[in-house]
Order: sequence, then structure tokens, then C-alpha cells
Amino acid sequence: MTDLSRLPDVDITVPNAARMYDYHLGGSHNFAADRAAADRTREVMPWIVEAVRANRRFLGRAVRYCRAAGIDQFLDLGSGIPTVGNVHEVARAGGGTARVAYVDNEAVTVASAIALLEGDPFTTITTADMRDPDAVFAAPGVRDLLDLSRPVALLTVAVLHFVSDDDDPVALCAAYRSRLAPGSMHVLSHVTGDHDPDTAAAAASTYQRTAHPIWPRSRERISAMLGDAQLVEPGLVDASRWRPGDDVADEHVGFTAGVARLP
Repeated sequence: MTDLSRLPDVDITVPNAARMYDYHLGGSHNFAADRAAADRTREVMPWIVEAVRANRRFLGRAVRYCRAAGIDQFLDLGSGIPTVGNVHEVARAGGGTARVAYVDNEAVTVASAIALLEGDPFTTITTADMRDPDAVFAAPGVRDLLDLSRPVALLTVAVLHFVSDDDDPVALCAAYRSRLAPGSMHVLSHVTGDHDPDTAAAAASTYQRTAHPIWPRSRERISAMLGDAQLVEPGLVDASRWRPGDDVADEHVGFTAGVARLP
């Protein structure tokens, strides 16, 4: 097992959003500072664990939807710490060799993914800043794995709320979609404060003291990130209400989510 505390460029005293998310999901790739920050978030938003797990279940359902639609290539931006329900595992659950290109810029995430993916020729992890689409698409792990002449599922799940307005998440999403073939899908989820603005603001304030500040946004602003891609039913909804099937519906979600098809 990788000794995560010995990784270069990892300051284990500074809370990290990816490791906090891993802690909320019950993972082990986190440090004391991450757990303390996550616990402070739970104090002001007691249902955050439900929200995070509902978002994770949405990711699984969205990946299965894309596979059922015939898409077998996935570009996962800000993929996060590998944990239960990884995209490549879900995408291959029904058979086949789905290709998955993970992209993240956090050292623990990358190191954990490298260990997990060893010997898997159809899955890669790329160290890159998702705010630089040119660098992402030029990286061998993306360029050599994905065939952009065929549809790809672009996954921006629980990541765009870490992109500030100065970095223009609407234009950023458009730049990624412009490289993808017609029939591709854009899977998106994003923290919102629409249902409980005061609690969301209090939770966001805890992230201001981490390496990754967070910007909750309204449904209207989140919708703009999908551009002219066409939402599939049921549209842009709470993560737990996107084609829930037999999944447990959570009262408090905190994530607005949807899947849209590129024309």
C-alpha cells in the first residue's frame, strides 16, 4: 500500500477537498486535517454525508445510462480519490472494455489511482489542471486512450463548484464539449444552495480554509454550464431524483445534477 504521507508536494496539515470527500464516503485516503475540516462541515450541514453519497450514486446511474446509450469512452475531470463505485468498474459491470481517462491534479488522488489501475490497459490517470483543456487533451493518457471521432461521456461530477467565476466554468465546459463528437454526453453535478442558502453558505465557509474553496451556484447558473447540449429526462434535478430506480431517495441532497446529449 502506498504511504500517502510520504508523497511529494503533499502538505498533510492543509485540508484537501478530494480527501474530505473521500472521508465523507467512508474512504481511508485522508489525513487528520481533512477529517477535522470535514467534521466542521458536518457540524453546520449535518446531512452532507447523505448529499455526498447521493451524488456518488448519481454518478453510477449516469455512467450506466451512458453505457446503455452505447458510449464506451469516459473522460472524468476532477475524478477524485478512487473509492467504491469507480467509473471504470461501473462502466464495465455489464461486460465490455470501456475506456476511462481520469484527470486530477491532486497528488494523493493520482498516486492512489496509479496503484489501483496498475495493469489496466483501458484506464489511465492524468495529472493535469482541468482548467486547461489543451493540456488535458494533449496528455498521452487522454490523447492515446480516447477516440474523439466517436462519442465520449464527459464527466464533471462534483468538480465545477471548485472552479471560480474568474475561471469561467461556462466557457470551460464549452471548450471541452467542442472537442467531442456528436452524440457525446455531458454528465454534471454541482453543489447548490437553492434549497437551503444559509446552510450552504456556512458549509462553503469551511472550505475557504482548505486548499479548495467552493462556490455553490443556483440551478440557473448550473444549467448555463451545459450550453446547447440537450438534457435527457428528467432534466436538471436533485442528484437523488435523477432516475433513482431502487436507490434510496434522500430528503437533503445539495447537488443539482443532470445528463445532456451533444447535438
